[in-house]
Amino acid sequence: MAEGKKEDPKNPNQINIELTDENAEGIYVNLAMIAHSSSEFVIDFIKLMPGLPKAKVKSRIIITPEHAKRLRKALDDNIQKYESNFGDIKQTEEIKIPLNFGGTVGEA
Repeated sequence: MAEGKKEDPKNPNQINIELTDENAEGIYVNLAMIAHSSSEFVIDFIKLMPGLPKAKVKSRIIITPEHAKRLRKALDDNIQKYESNFGDIKQTEEIKIPLNFGGTVGEA
């Protein structure tokens, strides 16, 4: 065991997770794209701005298939809890990515 670190005898499986101030602020994204291979899932979190034809990947997460399935289960659980508290999340039938977010497009 490293010098100065002690295990909690009450819970030896406890993991201490650090959240820095920078990470605690979060990053706004409004689009996620997912790709996979036989050994990994790649999730790109993207910020798409109105009127701009170019979007920027704000974060890329690469996880194993096992962790992808765990993430799906955790999301399913959290969505169920959210909807039981706040009501059903409304969803459109077809997902469209409008480049102007429904506003007018300026011309020069």
